[in-house]
Amino acid sequence: MKIITFGEIMLRLAPKGFKRFSQASEFEVIYGGGESNVAVSLANYGFDTEFVSRIPNNDIGECAIAEMRKRNVGTKHIARGGERLGIYFLETGAVARGSKVVYDRAHSGMASIEKGMIDWKEVFKGADWFHWTGITPAISQGAADVCLEAIQAANKLGITVSTDLNYRKKLWKYGKTPDQVMPQLVEGCDIILGNEEDAEKHFNIHPKNIDVTKGDEMHAESYRSVCEQLMQKFKKAKKVIITLRGSISASHNSWSGVLYDGKTLFTAPTYQITHIVDRVGGGDSFMGGLIYGLNAYKDNDQKALDFAVAASCLKHTIYGDANLASIEEVKKLMAGDASGRVSR
Repeated sequence: MKIITFGEIMLRLAPKGFKRFSQASEFEVIYGGGESNVAVSLANYGFDTEFVSRIPNNDIGECAIAEMRKRNVGTKHIARGGERLGIYFLETGAVARGSKVVYDRAHSGMASIEKGMIDWKEVFKGADWFHWTGITPAISQGAADVCLEAIQAANKLGITVSTDLNYRKKLWKYGKTPDQVMPQLVEGCDIILGNEEDAEKHFNIHPKNIDVTKGDEMHAESYRSVCEQLMQKFKKAKKVIITLRGSISASHNSWSGVLYDGKTLFTAPTYQITHIVDRVGGGDSFMGGLIYGLNAYKDNDQKALDFAVAASCLKHTIYGDANLASIEEVKKLMAGDASGRVSR
């Protein structure tokens, strides 16, 4: 199984602990981004994985690539160029204070990417799966154009295409709105992952007859209408998956998901994540777990969904952008063992 992901990897700078930006005298360095995080998850599960991007030809760019190589992610199709690596600053929240992200991505290698810079025919040789997220077309017109170029190339080759809709309000700044860009991209997708906000902001799709989230309450069955509307709009889609996050506080979330295959709505168990270590990358870890599950548990969408939710639950206990939980750890949680006992 060979999987290709395409997007921007960034330099993450965060004050240590739960300090505010104004308290920080130093920042901890981590490299991560939506599609690179998915690639790390899948490489960790043993898949042949390639991350495609455009990264500046300087020392910081080399550090980002080295991080991918360290996690057994292929980097041979990364284009080199652009003025800089994108940066995001993360202030980690706690209890009633939410986390905060400040982006500094203008003029990055990915922001200035253009059609023709990636040889997709070469990239997709032997590939089975292509994954992108709604973050990439939000960066710039060029990034949106190259994303479409990749999806169309994958469609011609019969490669499975997945997307995580990932609405990012702070990124859509280049003159286009999501509803002008996203539909054409998502039309080429077989697997669609998102949440109710993604569906609303990208496609003006709302759940029918009920407010699906209210504080810490989640109503899995009410998401059926969101799934049905997405599948009606995007005829190629074979499965629509919605993540369900109930936010009790920044430190305590409930976490689950549903999967709709056009007929049946599968619902995963709900986990209470009571002491979140790092929730950044939670959706990416879900996507990585889902891709693994759909391939490892063919014709068993329930187990695929359960694996994705359990994998993402574990990611919330791991510092950094990427999920480093093993298949064995995920299966242990799926089987009901959340004891956290020392393994020796």
